Amino acid sequence: MLLVDLGMPDGTGLDVIRDAVARFPGCEPLVVSVFGDEENVLASIEAGAVGYIHKDAAPEDIAQTIVEMKAGASPISPMIARRVLAKYRSLQSASVPGTAEPEAAPDAGERALLSAREHEVLTLIARGFSYAEIARLKGLSVHTVQTHIKNLYGKLAVHSKSEAVFEATRLGLLSRSG
Repeated sequence: MLLVDLGMPDGTGLDVIRDAVARFPGCEPLVVSVFGDEENVLASIEAGAVGYIHKDAAPEDIAQTIVEMKAGASPISPMIARRVLAKYRSLQSASVPGTAEPEAAPDAGERALLSAREHEVLTLIARGFSYAEIARLKGLSVHTVQTHIKNLYGKLAVHSKSEAVFEATRLGLLSRSG
């Protein structure tokens, strides 16, 4: 098994994956990276990665992912899986003439996905505030803020603050400028 980040000070993790798989065909690379964009995810899979998870996953989640990989799983965090599936669908549509669909703007259902309070909390997370700071600013307990964040994660199918901000921005729930 190989744990690799894509952003390395002396090169790219993609080269490490390619070299490891070429030298050791039984090697199972797992990317653990802050990069969750489509280009990096797909390039990693094409290079030979068996799994791809976001770097800010909890250490115990990363450990569990390694155990699951050794048992034959190909773990991909939900946000990343959603992007890969969207890319696959767009490639499928493009291969059939006349079926390509432009990316739709968020509909009213997506905009209403979050409660007003959840949206406030998410906006503050996107601005870099800690749970304690959000609690103080909104007059809530830290436990209440954590509950809102847990609900956000469930609704957005993510496991971290950065995934939540990324997915909410992608869905048009947050403006790209912050």
